[in-house]
Amino acid sequence: MKKPELLLPAGSLLKLKTAFLYGADAVYAGTPEMSLRAKSKFPVEEMEEGIRYAHELGKKVYLTLNLFSHNRDALRLENFVKTIKRLNPDGVIVSDPGIFQYVKKEIPGMPLHISTQANVCSWLTVDFWKNLGAELCVLGREVSFAEAVEIKKRCGGIRLEIFVHGAMCISYSGRCLMSAFMASRSANQGACAHSCRWKYKSKLVLEEELRPGEYLEMEEDEHGSYILNSKDLCLMPKLDKILSAGFDSLKIEGRNKSEYYVAQTARVYRKSIDDYFAAPASWKPDSYMKELETLQNRGYTTGFFDGIPGQETQDYKDTASRSQWRNAGIVKDNKDGFLTVEIKNKLKKGDKVEILSPYKYEPVEVVLNDIYDCENGSLVSEIAPGKTNQSFKIPISAKEAALFPENTILRIKL
Repeated sequence: MKKPELLLPAGSLLKLKTAFLYGADAVYAGTPEMSLRAKSKFPVEEMEEGIRYAHELGKKVYLTLNLFSHNRDALRLENFVKTIKRLNPDGVIVSDPGIFQYVKKEIPGMPLHISTQANVCSWLTVDFWKNLGAELCVLGREVSFAEAVEIKKRCGGIRLEIFVHGAMCISYSGRCLMSAFMASRSANQGACAHSCRWKYKSKLVLEEELRPGEYLEMEEDEHGSYILNSKDLCLMPKLDKILSAGFDSLKIEGRNKSEYYVAQTARVYRKSIDDYFAAPASWKPDSYMKELETLQNRGYTTGFFDGIPGQETQDYKDTASRSQWRNAGIVKDNKDGFLTVEIKNKLKKGDKVEILSPYKYEPVEVVLNDIYDCENGSLVSEIAPGKTNQSFKIPISAKEAALFPENTILRIKL
Protein backbone atom coordinates (compact mmCIF):
# COMPACT_ATOMS: atom_id res chain seq x y z
CA MET A 1 0.00 0.00 0.00
CA LYS A 2 1.05 3.56 -0.65
CA LYS A 3 1.13 5.98 2.26
CA PRO A 4 -1.57 8.65 2.07
CA GLU A 5 -0.69 12.29 1.72
CA LEU A 6 -0.69 14.06 5.10
CA LEU A 7 -2.35 17.42 4.48
CA LEU A 8 -2.02 20.22 7.04
CA PRO A 9 -3.61 23.67 7.30
CA ALA A 10 -1.42 26.73 6.70
CA GLY A 11 -2.96 29.97 7.92
CA SER A 12 0.31 31.87 7.47
CA LEU A 13 3.78 31.52 6.01
CA LEU A 14 5.13 30.51 9.43
CA LYS A 15 2.51 27.79 9.79
CA LEU A 16 3.31 26.52 6.31
CA LYS A 17 6.99 26.18 7.22
CA THR A 18 6.08 24.61 10.57
CA ALA A 19 3.85 22.01 8.92
CA PHE A 20 6.60 20.91 6.55
CA LEU A 21 9.21 20.89 9.32
CA TYR A 22 7.11 18.42 11.31
CA GLY A 23 6.27 16.02 8.51
CA ALA A 24 3.41 17.29 6.35
CA ASP A 25 3.43 16.21 2.71
CA ALA A 26 1.26 19.11 1.63
CA VAL A 27 -0.62 22.12 2.98
CA TYR A 28 -3.74 23.99 1.97
CA ALA A 29 -3.83 27.75 2.24
CA GLY A 30 -5.86 30.71 1.09
CA THR A 31 -5.50 34.42 0.61
CA PRO A 32 -8.21 36.67 2.11
CA GLU A 33 -9.76 37.57 -1.23
CA MET A 34 -11.49 34.39 -2.39
CA SER A 35 -11.24 31.60 0.19
CA LEU A 36 -13.34 30.61 3.19
CA ARG A 37 -10.94 32.36 5.53
CA ALA A 38 -11.81 36.05 5.41
CA LYS A 39 -9.28 36.72 8.19
CA SER A 40 -6.44 34.94 6.41
CA LYS A 41 -2.98 36.27 7.26
CA PHE A 42 -1.49 35.00 4.04
CA PRO A 43 -0.92 37.85 1.56
CA VAL A 44 -0.16 36.93 -2.02
CA GLU A 45 3.53 37.85 -1.75
CA GLU A 46 4.05 35.49 1.18
CA MET A 47 1.98 32.80 -0.54
CA GLU A 48 4.36 33.01 -3.49
CA GLU A 49 7.31 32.56 -1.12
CA GLY A 50 5.55 29.66 0.60
CA ILE A 51 4.89 27.79 -2.63
CA ARG A 52 8.49 28.30 -3.75
CA TYR A 53 9.66 27.03 -0.34
CA ALA A 54 7.40 23.97 -0.58
CA HIS A 55 8.56 23.06 -4.07
CA GLU A 56 12.21 23.27 -3.01
CA LEU A 57 11.37 20.60 -0.41
CA GLY A 58 9.43 18.49 -2.88
CA LYS A 59 6.18 19.32 -1.04
CA LYS A 60 2.84 20.61 -2.32
CA VAL A 61 0.57 23.60 -1.70
CA TYR A 62 -3.13 23.64 -2.59
CA LEU A 63 -4.80 27.03 -2.92
CA THR A 64 -8.32 27.40 -1.52
CA LEU A 65 -10.94 29.06 -3.70
CA ASN A 66 -13.83 27.40 -1.95
CA LEU A 67 -16.39 30.11 -1.29
CA PHE A 68 -19.85 30.10 -2.84
CA SER A 69 -19.80 32.95 -5.30
CA HIS A 70 -22.02 35.99 -5.58
CA ASN A 71 -22.00 38.33 -8.55
CA ARG A 72 -19.40 40.51 -6.85
CA ASP A 73 -17.10 37.50 -6.62
CA ALA A 74 -17.50 36.70 -10.30
CA LEU A 75 -16.21 40.19 -11.10
CA ARG A 76 -13.07 39.54 -9.02
CA LEU A 77 -12.47 36.07 -10.36
CA GLU A 78 -10.66 37.19 -13.51
CA ASN A 79 -7.95 38.91 -11.49
CA PHE A 80 -7.74 36.04 -9.03
CA VAL A 81 -7.17 33.58 -11.87
CA LYS A 82 -4.20 35.72 -12.87
CA THR A 83 -2.94 35.37 -9.30
CA ILE A 84 -3.31 31.58 -9.49
CA LYS A 85 -1.29 31.50 -12.70
CA ARG A 86 1.41 33.62 -11.05
CA LEU A 87 1.53 31.45 -7.92
CA ASN A 88 1.37 28.12 -9.77
CA PRO A 89 0.07 26.01 -6.85
CA ASP A 90 -0.22 22.23 -7.04
CA GLY A 91 -3.99 22.41 -7.12
CA VAL A 92 -7.00 24.61 -6.42
CA ILE A 93 -9.73 23.65 -3.93
CA VAL A 94 -13.21 24.74 -5.09
CA SER A 95 -16.80 24.10 -4.11
CA ASP A 96 -18.82 26.31 -6.47
CA PRO A 97 -19.61 24.65 -9.85
CA GLY A 98 -19.38 28.01 -11.59
CA ILE A 99 -15.90 28.66 -10.21
CA PHE A 100 -14.90 25.10 -11.12
CA GLN A 101 -15.98 25.65 -14.72
CA TYR A 102 -14.29 29.05 -14.92
CA VAL A 103 -10.94 27.91 -13.53
CA LYS A 104 -10.92 24.77 -15.66
CA LYS A 105 -11.44 26.87 -18.78
CA GLU A 106 -8.95 29.61 -17.90
CA ILE A 107 -6.20 27.37 -16.48
CA PRO A 108 -6.28 24.09 -18.42
CA GLY A 109 -4.37 21.37 -16.65
CA MET A 110 -4.65 22.88 -13.17
CA PRO A 111 -5.63 20.07 -10.76
CA LEU A 112 -9.03 20.89 -9.23
CA HIS A 113 -10.02 19.52 -5.83
CA ILE A 114 -13.64 19.55 -4.65
CA SER A 115 -13.97 21.09 -1.18
CA THR A 116 -15.85 19.63 1.77
CA GLN A 117 -18.13 22.65 1.35
CA ALA A 118 -19.56 20.95 -1.73
CA ASN A 119 -21.08 18.24 0.50
CA VAL A 120 -19.75 15.23 -1.39
CA CYS A 121 -21.38 12.31 0.43
CA SER A 122 -22.08 9.64 -2.20
CA TRP A 123 -20.42 7.80 -5.06
CA LEU A 124 -22.93 9.45 -7.41
CA THR A 125 -21.57 12.88 -6.51
CA VAL A 126 -17.95 11.75 -6.72
CA ASP A 127 -18.69 10.26 -10.15
CA PHE A 128 -20.30 13.55 -11.23
CA TRP A 129 -17.21 15.58 -10.31
CA LYS A 130 -14.86 12.99 -11.83
CA ASN A 131 -16.69 13.24 -15.14
CA LEU A 132 -16.30 17.01 -15.04
CA GLY A 133 -12.56 16.64 -14.64
CA ALA A 134 -11.93 16.92 -10.89
CA GLU A 135 -8.73 15.28 -9.68
CA LEU A 136 -9.79 14.84 -6.04
CA CYS A 137 -12.91 14.96 -3.89
CA VAL A 138 -12.87 15.82 -0.21
CA LEU A 139 -15.59 13.67 1.33
CA GLY A 140 -18.02 15.39 3.67
CA ARG A 141 -17.57 14.83 7.39
CA GLU A 142 -21.02 13.23 7.40
CA VAL A 143 -19.79 10.24 5.38
CA SER A 144 -19.35 7.09 7.45
CA PHE A 145 -16.33 4.85 7.00
CA ALA A 146 -18.44 2.13 5.37
CA GLU A 147 -19.83 4.66 2.91
CA ALA A 148 -16.34 6.01 2.17
CA VAL A 149 -15.06 2.49 1.45
CA GLU A 150 -17.95 1.88 -0.94
CA ILE A 151 -17.25 5.19 -2.69
CA LYS A 152 -13.62 4.19 -3.11
CA LYS A 153 -14.58 0.82 -4.62
CA ARG A 154 -17.04 2.37 -7.06
CA CYS A 155 -15.05 5.43 -8.11
CA GLY A 156 -11.71 4.66 -9.69
CA GLY A 157 -9.70 7.33 -11.44
CA ILE A 158 -10.19 10.05 -8.84
CA ARG A 159 -8.39 10.65 -5.56
CA LEU A 160 -10.32 10.73 -2.28
CA GLU A 161 -9.54 12.82 0.78
CA ILE A 162 -11.03 12.55 4.27
CA PHE A 163 -10.85 14.72 7.37
CA VAL A 164 -9.18 13.00 10.31
CA HIS A 165 -8.79 15.81 12.84
CA GLY A 166 -10.16 19.24 13.72
CA ALA A 167 -13.19 21.28 14.65
CA MET A 168 -16.66 20.00 13.82
CA CYS A 169 -19.43 22.31 12.71
CA ILE A 170 -22.93 21.94 14.13
CA SER A 171 -24.31 22.39 10.62
CA TYR A 172 -24.04 20.09 7.64
CA SER A 173 -20.44 20.47 6.43
CA GLY A 174 -20.41 24.12 7.33
CA ARG A 175 -23.70 25.06 5.64
CA CYS A 176 -24.69 27.42 8.42
CA LEU A 177 -26.92 30.50 8.51
CA MET A 178 -26.62 31.22 12.25
CA SER A 179 -23.56 33.45 11.98
CA ALA A 180 -25.11 35.60 9.26
CA PHE A 181 -28.36 35.87 11.21
CA MET A 182 -26.81 36.70 14.59
CA ALA A 183 -23.65 38.60 13.65
CA SER A 184 -24.06 39.58 9.99
CA ARG A 185 -21.03 37.40 9.18
CA SER A 186 -21.58 34.69 6.59
CA ALA A 187 -20.04 31.30 7.30
CA ASN A 188 -20.33 30.51 3.60
CA GLN A 189 -18.31 33.58 2.69
CA GLY A 190 -15.47 32.86 5.10
CA ALA A 191 -16.44 35.08 8.04
CA CYS A 192 -18.06 32.69 10.54
CA ALA A 193 -18.55 34.14 14.04
CA HIS A 194 -18.85 30.61 15.52
CA SER A 195 -22.28 31.30 16.98
CA CYS A 196 -22.65 27.60 17.78
CA ARG A 197 -19.92 27.97 20.43
CA TRP A 198 -21.70 30.79 22.29
CA LYS A 199 -23.34 30.34 25.67
CA TYR A 200 -27.14 30.54 25.52
CA LYS A 201 -29.51 31.16 28.40
CA SER A 202 -32.49 28.95 27.88
CA LYS A 203 -35.63 27.49 29.36
CA LEU A 204 -37.68 25.72 26.77
CA VAL A 205 -40.50 23.20 26.96
CA LEU A 206 -41.41 21.06 23.94
CA GLU A 207 -44.60 19.07 23.44
CA GLU A 208 -44.56 16.59 20.57
CA GLU A 209 -47.75 16.52 18.52
CA LEU A 210 -48.59 12.85 19.09
CA ARG A 211 -47.61 12.86 22.79
CA PRO A 212 -49.88 15.44 24.42
CA GLY A 213 -49.04 16.11 28.03
CA GLU A 214 -45.50 14.73 27.74
CA TYR A 215 -43.19 17.71 28.12
CA LEU A 216 -39.53 17.71 27.10
CA GLU A 217 -37.65 20.34 29.07
CA MET A 218 -34.44 22.05 28.04
CA GLU A 219 -33.17 24.24 30.84
CA GLU A 220 -29.94 26.02 31.67
CA ASP A 221 -28.04 24.70 34.71
CA GLU A 222 -25.01 25.99 36.64
CA HIS A 223 -22.75 25.16 33.71
CA GLY A 224 -24.71 27.25 31.22
CA SER A 225 -26.29 25.99 28.03
CA TYR A 226 -24.19 25.04 25.01
CA ILE A 227 -26.81 23.17 23.03
CA LEU A 228 -25.03 23.60 19.68
CA ASN A 229 -21.45 22.83 20.71
CA SER A 230 -19.81 19.87 18.99
CA LYS A 231 -16.71 18.13 20.27
CA ASP A 232 -13.67 18.10 17.98
CA LEU A 233 -13.10 15.39 15.41
CA CYS A 234 -10.25 12.96 16.06
CA LEU A 235 -10.03 9.74 14.04
CA MET A 236 -6.75 8.57 15.53
CA PRO A 237 -8.56 5.65 17.27
CA LYS A 238 -9.72 4.52 13.81
CA LEU A 239 -6.60 5.40 11.84
CA ASP A 240 -5.53 1.80 11.24
CA LYS A 241 -8.81 1.11 9.43
CA ILE A 242 -8.46 4.28 7.38
CA LEU A 243 -4.90 3.48 6.38
CA SER A 244 -5.70 -0.12 5.47
CA ALA A 245 -8.52 1.12 3.21
CA GLY A 246 -6.03 3.08 1.11
CA PHE A 247 -7.45 6.60 0.94
CA ASP A 248 -5.29 9.10 -0.91
CA SER A 249 -5.16 12.06 1.46
CA LEU A 250 -5.75 12.65 5.18
CA LYS A 251 -6.75 16.20 6.03
CA ILE A 252 -6.40 18.14 9.26
CA GLU A 253 -8.62 21.16 9.88
CA GLY A 254 -7.39 24.39 11.44
CA ARG A 255 -6.07 27.32 9.39
CA ASN A 256 -6.89 29.63 12.32
CA LYS A 257 -5.15 27.43 14.89
CA SER A 258 -1.72 28.12 16.46
CA GLU A 259 1.72 27.06 15.29
CA TYR A 260 1.75 24.58 18.18
CA TYR A 261 -1.42 22.96 16.83
CA VAL A 262 0.11 22.66 13.36
CA ALA A 263 3.37 21.21 14.69
CA GLN A 264 1.72 18.78 17.07
CA THR A 265 -0.88 17.40 14.66
CA ALA A 266 1.75 17.06 11.93
CA ARG A 267 4.28 15.25 14.11
CA VAL A 268 1.77 12.92 15.76
CA TYR A 269 -0.08 11.92 12.60
CA ARG A 270 3.23 11.61 10.72
CA LYS A 271 4.57 9.28 13.41
CA SER A 272 1.38 7.23 13.59
CA ILE A 273 1.20 6.77 9.82
CA ASP A 274 4.85 5.78 9.55
CA ASP A 275 4.55 3.39 12.49
CA TYR A 276 1.50 1.71 10.99
CA PHE A 277 3.23 1.06 7.68
CA ALA A 278 6.29 -0.26 9.51
CA ALA A 279 4.29 -2.71 11.67
CA PRO A 280 0.52 -2.68 11.01
CA ALA A 281 -0.25 -5.73 13.15
CA SER A 282 1.12 -4.16 16.34
CA TRP A 283 -0.18 -0.61 15.77
CA LYS A 284 -2.21 0.90 18.64
CA PRO A 285 -3.56 4.45 18.99
CA ASP A 286 -2.99 4.99 22.73
CA SER A 287 0.40 6.71 22.70
CA TYR A 288 -0.60 9.03 19.86
CA MET A 289 -3.86 9.94 21.58
CA LYS A 290 -1.90 10.90 24.70
CA GLU A 291 -0.02 13.48 22.63
CA LEU A 292 -3.15 14.75 20.88
CA GLU A 293 -4.73 15.36 24.28
CA THR A 294 -2.11 18.09 24.84
CA LEU A 295 -3.79 20.17 22.12
CA GLN A 296 -6.52 22.60 23.05
CA ASN A 297 -9.71 20.67 22.35
CA ARG A 298 -13.38 20.53 23.34
CA GLY A 299 -13.19 16.81 23.89
CA TYR A 300 -12.78 14.38 21.01
CA THR A 301 -15.31 12.49 18.94
CA THR A 302 -15.06 10.13 15.98
CA GLY A 303 -18.01 11.95 14.46
CA PHE A 304 -19.84 10.07 11.71
CA PHE A 305 -17.20 7.35 11.32
CA ASP A 306 -19.52 4.58 12.53
CA GLY A 307 -22.70 6.21 11.27
CA ILE A 308 -24.96 8.95 12.60
CA PRO A 309 -23.62 9.82 16.07
CA GLY A 310 -25.59 10.29 19.26
CA GLN A 311 -25.41 12.90 21.97
CA GLU A 312 -21.86 11.82 22.88
CA THR A 313 -20.67 14.00 19.98
CA GLN A 314 -21.87 17.16 21.74
CA ASP A 315 -20.63 18.96 24.85
CA TYR A 316 -23.61 20.66 26.46
CA LYS A 317 -21.70 22.08 29.45
CA ASP A 318 -19.00 24.37 28.07
CA THR A 319 -16.57 25.07 25.25
CA ALA A 320 -13.47 25.18 27.44
CA SER A 321 -10.39 23.29 26.33
CA ARG A 322 -9.69 19.93 27.95
CA SER A 323 -5.94 20.56 27.77
CA GLN A 324 -3.68 22.59 30.04
CA TRP A 325 -0.82 22.66 27.54
CA ARG A 326 -0.07 25.83 25.60
CA ASN A 327 2.40 27.16 23.06
CA ALA A 328 5.43 28.49 24.99
CA GLY A 329 7.40 29.81 22.07
CA ILE A 330 9.04 29.28 18.68
CA VAL A 331 12.77 28.88 18.04
CA LYS A 332 14.05 31.71 15.89
CA ASP A 333 17.78 31.03 16.13
CA ASN A 334 20.10 28.32 17.37
CA LYS A 335 23.77 29.16 17.75
CA ASP A 336 26.60 29.55 20.25
CA GLY A 337 24.92 27.25 22.80
CA PHE A 338 21.67 29.24 22.99
CA LEU A 339 18.16 28.96 21.59
CA THR A 340 16.57 32.28 20.75
CA VAL A 341 12.84 31.84 21.31
CA GLU A 342 9.97 34.12 20.36
CA ILE A 343 7.71 33.96 23.40
CA LYS A 344 4.02 32.99 23.19
CA ASN A 345 3.08 32.58 26.88
CA LYS A 346 4.34 33.96 30.16
CA LEU A 347 7.36 32.04 31.50
CA LYS A 348 9.27 32.27 34.75
CA LYS A 349 12.47 30.89 36.22
CA GLY A 350 12.09 27.26 37.25
CA ASP A 351 9.35 26.49 34.70
CA LYS A 352 9.60 23.22 32.85
CA VAL A 353 9.07 23.51 29.12
CA GLU A 354 9.05 20.76 26.52
CA ILE A 355 10.76 21.23 23.18
CA LEU A 356 9.18 19.33 20.29
CA SER A 357 12.05 18.39 18.05
CA PRO A 358 11.12 17.56 14.44
CA TYR A 359 13.92 14.95 14.53
CA LYS A 360 13.00 13.16 17.77
CA TYR A 361 9.47 12.15 18.69
CA GLU A 362 9.88 12.20 22.48
CA PRO A 363 9.63 15.77 23.82
CA VAL A 364 12.81 17.18 25.37
CA GLU A 365 12.19 18.68 28.82
CA VAL A 366 14.16 21.78 29.77
CA VAL A 367 14.06 23.60 33.12
CA LEU A 368 14.33 27.36 32.71
CA ASN A 369 17.10 28.07 35.18
CA ASP A 370 18.48 30.95 33.12
CA ILE A 371 16.31 33.23 30.99
CA TYR A 372 18.00 35.99 29.00
CA ASP A 373 15.85 38.84 27.72
CA CYS A 374 16.99 39.48 24.14
CA GLU A 375 16.05 43.16 24.38
CA ASN A 376 18.89 43.97 26.77
CA GLY A 377 20.69 40.66 27.32
CA SER A 378 19.98 40.63 31.05
CA LEU A 379 19.03 37.63 33.17
CA VAL A 380 15.35 37.85 34.18
CA SER A 381 13.18 35.89 36.58
CA GLU A 382 10.16 35.96 34.27
CA ILE A 383 9.19 37.12 30.81
CA ALA A 384 5.85 37.56 29.08
CA PRO A 385 4.64 38.37 25.55
CA GLY A 386 3.55 41.90 24.91
CA LYS A 387 5.96 43.51 22.53
CA THR A 388 6.20 42.58 18.87
CA ASN A 389 8.40 39.50 18.38
CA GLN A 390 9.62 39.62 21.99
CA SER A 391 12.29 36.97 22.45
CA PHE A 392 14.43 35.34 25.10
CA LYS A 393 17.44 33.05 25.11
CA ILE A 394 17.96 29.79 26.97
CA PRO A 395 21.20 27.78 27.08
CA ILE A 396 21.21 24.41 25.38
CA SER A 397 23.78 21.62 25.39
CA ALA A 398 25.89 20.97 22.29
CA LYS A 399 24.55 17.41 22.18
CA GLU A 400 20.95 18.59 21.87
CA ALA A 401 21.50 21.70 19.75
CA ALA A 402 21.14 19.85 16.42
CA LEU A 403 17.63 18.71 17.41
CA PHE A 404 16.15 22.19 17.39
CA PRO A 405 16.19 24.04 14.03
CA GLU A 406 14.42 27.32 13.33
CA ASN A 407 10.63 27.14 13.89
CA THR A 408 10.89 24.36 16.48
CA ILE A 409 7.97 24.64 18.93
CA LEU A 410 8.15 24.78 22.74
CA ARG A 411 5.16 24.00 24.97
CA ILE A 412 4.35 24.43 28.64
CA LYS A 413 1.74 22.97 30.96
CA LEU A 414 -0.11 25.78 32.71
